[in-house]
Amino acid sequence: METTWIKDPLAIFTANTKNAQGGLVIKGNRIIETLSQGQLPSVPIDVTIDASRHVVTPGLINAHHHFYQTLTRAYPGALNKELFHWLKCLYPVWAGLDEEMMQVATEVALVEMMMSGCTTASDHHYLLPLGLENAIDIQVEAARKLGVRAIFTRGSMSLGEEQGGLPPQHTIQSEEAIIDDSLRLIREYHQADDGAMVQIALAPCSPFSVTTELMKETAQIARQHGVMLHTHLCETKDEEQFCLERFGYRPVDYLEEVGWLHERTWLAHGIHFNDEEVRRLGQAQVGICHCPTSNMMLASGICRNKELEAAGAKVGLGVDGSASNDGSNMIAEVRMAMYLQRLRYGSAEVTHFDALSWATAGSATAMGRNDIGKIEVGMQADIAMFKLDDIRFSGSHDPLAALLLCGAQQADRVMVAGKWRVLDGRVLGVDLDDLMARHSAAAKRLAMKAQ
Repeated sequence: METTWIKDPLAIFTANTKNAQGGLVIKGNRIIETLSQGQLPSVPIDVTIDASRHVVTPGLINAHHHFYQTLTRAYPGALNKELFHWLKCLYPVWAGLDEEMMQVATEVALVEMMMSGCTTASDHHYLLPLGLENAIDIQVEAARKLGVRAIFTRGSMSLGEEQGGLPPQHTIQSEEAIIDDSLRLIREYHQADDGAMVQIALAPCSPFSVTTELMKETAQIARQHGVMLHTHLCETKDEEQFCLERFGYRPVDYLEEVGWLHERTWLAHGIHFNDEEVRRLGQAQVGICHCPTSNMMLASGICRNKELEAAGAKVGLGVDGSASNDGSNMIAEVRMAMYLQRLRYGSAEVTHFDALSWATAGSATAMGRNDIGKIEVGMQADIAMFKLDDIRFSGSHDPLAALLLCGAQQADRVMVAGKWRVLDGRVLGVDLDDLMARHSAAAKRLAMKAQ
């Protein structure tokens, strides 16, 4: 196994920066040593990377996304709408997805994230119209081809408009089909070992798109097979009213009723919790994925990151869908998280360290991973390296703060499990012009099908 020294970084984000100013040593897929300034590695080195012009961070971890939505960015009919009306507009469009569209949308989302320093990406895919039942299989293949770490959450919708739900009838599946496919995906793809490259989680879309019975059965299957649970919760006030009218519970009470209020669950958005619910979520060690750009675009509200963390919840970060962001740029999302949370708590209470923590160790722990998200001995060698040579950084003084304050957009190098996947800002093995041409053609074809 090759041993690599990432030497003397311009700045490095670790729990104890002073102990890593001399860089880090990687052997195979793991970090085996961090070095203080001037310290030499204790093992023979095969490759030395001069990092004196780079800010080095753990690979960024995206805890919530919808890859297929890269095909409907800035979609005219969905502009200037809040969540429920936005979904009503886009569900009929997304119902036209096919295998080719799914493949190219997944590849674009992953490539865009990798270019922005992301090494682990979670996707929540819940739209499986007739003919696209193998959507998650397509995604697994794309992630393996690119060499990125991925957590695919097998989403589901079983509560259509005819049953009082939000999705159109032709976008839902039977609960038997959902359960059977969930079990198949766990059996075929889920890796439970340390350093897992592909994992499966189970993810009914939201309380307004599945039945109580499916939520309960999904929780039982997840417990039996040792996989995580994921869903949208408390993104809008409308959802709260829906749960009260349909189930007689507020969303967090409903979560407890169906057996989801525990440490193997992480939730997307988590905006509209009251103080008592924040306490209960923290006590149960539930994960919360903050999605700042999407929450601003749809005017959903601001997640209570600080209170949730103080209560014991595990707070991570996600870009959410590329039709409500409308991008898949993780380093840009870190900056947005810092600024949106400052609106709630004040500038002195939210630092660049906080935001970077949400995007690394926070996302990892929220999704049940303890082997990624930190630059420490024994951790997986998932690394992002950023240069500060654009004009936007000219005149900056603190390199790590400048990464966010000056608005970094792209990583120069990205390593996943000890292998370089991005060099000089480009994802290895990807013809970006060809990928974008195929993706644009697929987006146009999807829009034509909806007319």
